[in-house]
Amino acid sequence: MAVDVVDQLLDLCKEMPIYVYHEIVHNKHVVQRFVDRGAIFVEDLSDVPEGGIVVFSAHGVSPATRDIARQRNLTAVDATCPLVTKVHSEAIRYAKQGYQILLVGHEDHQEIIGTRGEAPDATQVVESPEDIPYLKIIDANKLVYLTQTTLSTDDAGVIIDALKRAFPSIKEPPGSDICYATTNRQHAVRQIAPECDLVLVVGSKNSSNSVRLTEISQNVGVPAHLLDDVTELRDEWFTTTPGGGRDAVMLLTAGASAPEDLVATICRTLLTKYGGALEQRDIMPEDVEFGLPATLKKLMREHGIDPDGRKIRVGNWQITEEAYGAVPLTVSAGAAK
Repeated sequence: MAVDVVDQLLDLCKEMPIYVYHEIVHNKHVVQRFVDRGAIFVEDLSDVPEGGIVVFSAHGVSPATRDIARQRNLTAVDATCPLVTKVHSEAIRYAKQGYQILLVGHEDHQEIIGTRGEAPDATQVVESPEDIPYLKIIDANKLVYLTQTTLSTDDAGVIIDALKRAFPSIKEPPGSDICYATTNRQHAVRQIAPECDLVLVVGSKNSSNSVRLTEISQNVGVPAHLLDDVTELRDEWFTTTPGGGRDAVMLLTAGASAPEDLVATICRTLLTKYGGALEQRDIMPEDVEFGLPATLKKLMREHGIDPDGRKIRVGNWQITEEAYGAVPLTVSAGAAK
């Protein structure tokens, strides 16, 4: 969703620069493509001129950051992932109810920094089970855990199980906090990787959910490599696979923010070099709509565009022979089990 927001702003507000606070998503190609179109990425709001337009990234920001934006009279467009916003809302609600919040995730991740900022006095970050003995607990009956949306479900499960053993009455959120796109990809890798000789994950090194996909594959005993694009493909990855790659079964997947054209180029290159057939596994079809941020709607109206009824749609990509190198055989989730 966040990528579409910046894309629309760049088309809409050609008369003034668009600033983005932090990388809009953790993918270097997405960021560079926006830089090429004139977007300016900053790590400090003081770098945004007073009265300018700034986009808050998909990972969310703290209330303190929003206050700074208001003080500088910035037009802030909130591109926070709705699933991250859900966790923020949970943190606010539980803190008001007197709960201590144990936030499962990576302490230095922007999402965790933003979420913790909603209730800093009530929140402690748990990165691993080893952190649990050092937590400062006031009342073990007034605890709740929340999680970073891009965590591996396996890693989160280990920590959550340890929290439940240490604090049997700890409350859990009403639904999973982990992003549906992250969960779906992890489930697919966990299910399909054992059938494969090699797994390739398209994504950037600073993408938490992309790194987790490689780890899940390695955890089930299948070698996996993370690559940003086709230029990072390495022949040596295939030397130990059947037929030096030509008889191998390979899973190609991607992090949640990787552009689909990068995946298509790698697929097309592999088929050209090694031959073979393309199979598409429909493990968990995705077709989701999100509403436009309120500030984006306001800017659209100011530019004479009616935003009513407009949505941002995130759905499945159509795999064509021209883009991917072959027409895929589609295997349903049931057949893939």
